[in-house]
Amino acid sequence: MNRTELTAGQLAGGTAEDTVPDSAFALPAQAAPPTHSFEGTLTLDGLSTAGGFRALKDPHGYGDTATTRHLPPVDIALVQNGSHLVPAKRGLQYTGNQAWNLAVGPGRAWNEDGDGQRTRASLPFALVERNANCVHNGALTFLFDATSISEVHYQITTETCEYFQFDMWGQVPADYRPGPVDGAENLRDAYASEIGDRLPTKPISALATDYPDSGVDVAKFGSGITPSALSTFGFYFGGVHYVGNCRTRQGEYPFCGQMLLPSYSTAKSAFAGTAMLRLAQRYGPAVAQEKLSDRIPETAGNTAWSGVTLDHTLDMATGNYTSPGYETDESGSTMADFFAAEPYADKMRPALSFPRKASPGSKWVYHTSDTFLATRAMNNYLQDKAGSDADIFDMLRDDVLEPIGVGPDSLASSRTDNSPGGAPFGGYGMFWTQDSVARFAKFLNNDHGAVNGTQILDPTLLAATMQRTPEARGMTTTGTKPMKYQNGFWGAEFTSADNPAYTSPFYVPFMSGYGGITVAMMPNGATYYYFSDNNEFSWNAAVAEADKLAPMPGAAVTAR
Repeated sequence: MNRTELTAGQLAGGTAEDTVPDSAFALPAQAAPPTHSFEGTLTLDGLSTAGGFRALKDPHGYGDTATTRHLPPVDIALVQNGSHLVPAKRGLQYTGNQAWNLAVGPGRAWNEDGDGQRTRASLPFALVERNANCVHNGALTFLFDATSISEVHYQITTETCEYFQFDMWGQVPADYRPGPVDGAENLRDAYASEIGDRLPTKPISALATDYPDSGVDVAKFGSGITPSALSTFGFYFGGVHYVGNCRTRQGEYPFCGQMLLPSYSTAKSAFAGTAMLRLAQRYGPAVAQEKLSDRIPETAGNTAWSGVTLDHTLDMATGNYTSPGYETDESGSTMADFFAAEPYADKMRPALSFPRKASPGSKWVYHTSDTFLATRAMNNYLQDKAGSDADIFDMLRDDVLEPIGVGPDSLASSRTDNSPGGAPFGGYGMFWTQDSVARFAKFLNNDHGAVNGTQILDPTLLAATMQRTPEARGMTTTGTKPMKYQNGFWGAEFTSADNPAYTSPFYVPFMSGYGGITVAMMPNGATYYYFSDNNEFSWNAAVAEADKLAPMPGAAVTAR
């Protein structure tokens, strides 16, 4: 190949003038196997002044701060398995940087004509906004041999972040310290297993060829979302994970399967709601009736929280609020204080400050802070049962996420105090990849909360959560089109008014996240998800296409 971008000469020393096509970071089709194997630590230097930054959307002026415009300190231990380059630490890492935490994903190594005797490496990475959930995805590349390394070229050209969008690029000196990495063989084996265990994957276009008589229109998946705002999307059906692409401002993201995606409020379902279902299976369903006043010491003397149960809180029905208007409180000053607070005590204070306006369980008002409280109550309940070292997210990780095969990029939660020892956020602050979100939805929607025949989640509470129990739909939401809300999950009803093909009404439970994130788990076994950041929530067309593949239960089979 005749490389024109990021040549060996450019990586030997130079400056990055702007972003380049993301294909320059991708493994070329005609690449040769790597002659060198990287094992040791990569450290990037000279970050305070290097590189460029271009704000594309920044109403709050985050880009005005110098720290925000540059990478945080980067220190990455890596091992290699064939052509795969595997970081020793995956998922969210706290850096101590004022602006950014970091995640590094598995990359590739290969040889190219023109690189001399050196091997070329490329890695995906993500900057994660400190004390928040925005994720900005990029890639870095360098040349190396047994003892030395070129400069490292990096860029960020895409994000899932409604309020802060930018390009960042640079080339910086780097240090390579070859040497054994702890647990290197386990890391190699685990990554090989991880790749082998991923759900069977095909491009979204294959759905039409796999079901040629269905009339399915694959163009409807991802539709309704501004293309430039769409990070990625996918559709799970019939045991196959059909994936969309991962476009950036410089072409296709070279590590689409590794793209780190923020959970935002899908964590209310995948973390808080699911943790409650797990606690109910472990200790009995009475956990849902635990009172916050018995489990959260900070409620002492605050009568507004008397009689409020875990069930009420996960249903957004505490009865404590300022305004009953749809999302009025969520976008108000109390919640602004809650989101901005980093220390635990400063987050707990606004969370408990809403006044009692209605009896618990009688009115739905959405507060992310309520999920934080529910998560804290569950954490303290678990410690009472399992010991003072127990942690509610660690329980979710060990009992649910790892057993169902969710990968290491999704096994951490953001926490208070910008510290791995802080309290998990609960209502946001998780991370997904394409495979992990599809796998998690399959666990709920297709496997009914069981792993290899062992029931992990309380089946009765899960059935209600998934809108399979007509007499237990949950709370009715406010908003222009009222929906159901139960245990951190939404439920949308579809009728013949939505589509004449729906001859009987049915419900679709879904997870929803800030900015434009949906994971819709349909009663015919299909799941559709997308991650975007332009406040667009459009997925009815995907339900209609899924219905062509297998009619929704409840809907009569019509001639097709």
